[in-house]
Amino acid sequence: MDLKLDHYTEGDTEIVVVEGEIDVYTAPRLRELLIDLVNKGNFHLVVNMEKVEFLDSTGLGVLVGGLKRVRAHDGTLDLVCTQERILKIFRITGLTKVFGIHSSVQEAIDKRSSK
Repeated sequence: MDLKLDHYTEGDTEIVVVEGEIDVYTAPRLRELLIDLVNKGNFHLVVNMEKVEFLDSTGLGVLVGGLKRVRAHDGTLDLVCTQERILKIFRITGLTKVFGIHSSVQEAIDKRSSK
């Protein structure tokens, strides 16, 4: 399985749509996209992981790296994920305390807007 990446703007938030497997082979593509978006001034990101089928430690590292990049600019990086097998990875690693994890893109945007 490959990795499909797309992104679009919703207000002042850049939505990154990820589909497939985020692993040692595909994670560099996601890393490059996140770096590129931040370098272009997008500091509020939502990564939609609803179609992610696999996530390994390399993928987690890319997401944490993206979070550090946006936080350096007082930004945010939230995740959209409702799949139990992916959520379990975030719970086991304690990253549910680090990332905002939401059930929809709209919920993620609304949560940030209400802060």
